[in-house]
Amino acid sequence: MTSRYWAPAAWMDGGWQQAVVLEVDAQGHWSHIAAGVPAPQDAEQLAGPVLPGLVDAHSHAFQRAFAGLAERREGDDDDFWSWRDRMYKVANAVTPESLRAIAAHLYVELLRGGYTQVCEFHYLQHQADGTPYDDPLALSMALADAAADAGIGLTLLPVLYERAGFTAPSLRPDQRRFHAGARDVWQRSREFGERVAAAGRASLVPLNAGLAIHSVRAAAAESVAELRHLAHEFDGPIHVHVSEQRAELRDCVAATGQTPVAWLASQGWLDARWQLVHATHVDAGEIAATAASGAGVVICPSTEGNLGDGFTDVPAWLAADVDLAMGSDSNVTRSWREELRWMEYGQRLKLERRNVCAQPQGVANTAHGRRSRPQPDTAASLFERARAGGGRAAGHASWGLAVGARADLLVIDPDDASLVGLPPARWLDALVFSSPGRPWRDVMVAGRWALRRHHHAQVERISAGFAAAMAGLWGEA
Repeated sequence: MTSRYWAPAAWMDGGWQQAVVLEVDAQGHWSHIAAGVPAPQDAEQLAGPVLPGLVDAHSHAFQRAFAGLAERREGDDDDFWSWRDRMYKVANAVTPESLRAIAAHLYVELLRGGYTQVCEFHYLQHQADGTPYDDPLALSMALADAAADAGIGLTLLPVLYERAGFTAPSLRPDQRRFHAGARDVWQRSREFGERVAAAGRASLVPLNAGLAIHSVRAAAAESVAELRHLAHEFDGPIHVHVSEQRAELRDCVAATGQTPVAWLASQGWLDARWQLVHATHVDAGEIAATAASGAGVVICPSTEGNLGDGFTDVPAWLAADVDLAMGSDSNVTRSWREELRWMEYGQRLKLERRNVCAQPQGVANTAHGRRSRPQPDTAASLFERARAGGGRAAGHASWGLAVGARADLLVIDPDDASLVGLPPARWLDALVFSSPGRPWRDVMVAGRWALRRHHHAQVERISAGFAAAMAGLWGEA
C-alpha cells in the first residue's frame, strides 16, 4: 500500500524545493518524489516544510542516566579520565530492565531533537561482575525494545573491548562487563540481525547491526585483525573511537610508534565501511589518509565540549571531502541543531572567524577526484554533510528525501518562535543558529508517524519508566 503526502516545501538535493509530493511504499521507503506539483486530492497535506531526519551516529544510551550529574569538581583537577571513572559506576548499576527504560526515554528525546535513527556503540555485554547473562543478547535486546517503544530506527554496534590499555593484559574490575573478543562481536552482530528478523521486529521499527572496536588502546592488534578477517565480506558499518584525548595519543605513540589514526591507516585496514569517532587530535597527514581510504568521521561536539576534549579541525575535514556524521555520545545534548551549532561555534572560537564551515563559490573542494557542491550557507553545508555521512554511518546507502531512501522526515512547525517572520529560504539557518524552540511538529520514521503535533503516544508511560529507573540509580544519592 502506498501513502501519499504533500508538503509546501522540502529540503532536497541540498536546497529547498517548492510544492513537493512524497509517496511511501509498503516497505517504508520513498517510492516517488516530485517538486512543483499542486496538492493531489488524495494526499495528506503536511502542516509545514519538511526536512529529512538525521542519524545520531554515536550514542551510549545508558549515559543518559548520568547527564547533568558530573558537573562539579571535588579535587585539584577534573578531566575525561576522572569523568570516566565516575561514569563506570553508572555502567555497573544498569540492568536490562533499567537500560530499556533509560534508552526509551532517550530515544523519544532524540526524536524530538530531529533524529530518526541512532547508532548504539554498545559495550555493556554482561552482568556487573562479568558473568554472562543466560541470554548473551539481554542488553542488546533491551535497546531493541527501547527503540520499538519510541519508534526510532536503531543500528546496534557491539564493541570489541578486551583490555584496559596498551600495557594492560586485561580489563579493570570495573570494566568486566564490557569484555568481548573479536568472535564475540562478530557473533553478536549476526545473531542480533537474525533474531530481530525472525521475530518480525523489523516490521515494528527499523533495526540493523554493524561492528565496533572500542579503541586502539582497548583492543589488541591481533584481535582487530581477526575481526576484520571475519568481516571481510561484511558491508555494514565499522566504528571505532580514535584520538579523543591527548593522553591516548601519547600512549599509542609509546606502544606503536604512531598515533591511532596513523596506525590504523598504516595497517591498511581503513576503508569506506569505517567511521572514526571523535578524531579530535589529528594532523594533516591523518586527514589525508582518512580521505584516501574513504572512511568517515563522527564528531560529537556537545560531549567533546562537556568532557574538555578539544576541537577537531572541521574546515580541514571539509576541504578533504571526508564524510562527517555527528553523535550525541554521552547524551548531555539530544538535538542535532545544537550539535551543528557547536560544530561551527567551536571553530569560530578557535579561529576567531565567522561562517568557518561554509563553502562558498570559488573555494569548492576538488580533493581525491571529487568536487563538493559550493555552499555559502553554513547551516546547509553542515546539514548536508551530516545527512549523507550519518546515513553511511548507520549502514544506509541512501539517506534523505530521495527515491529508494527510507521514508523519514521532520515537519517544521511554522509557528515556532525561532522561525516567525523569517524568509522561508533562511529557515535552516534559523533552525541551527537561532534557539531555543521545538520546531518539529511531526516526525516520521520509515513511513510511520513517531511524533504528531509535538506529541509521542507513549510519552507518559516511557517517562514514568525513566523516572523509576533513575530513582533506582540515584534514590539514595
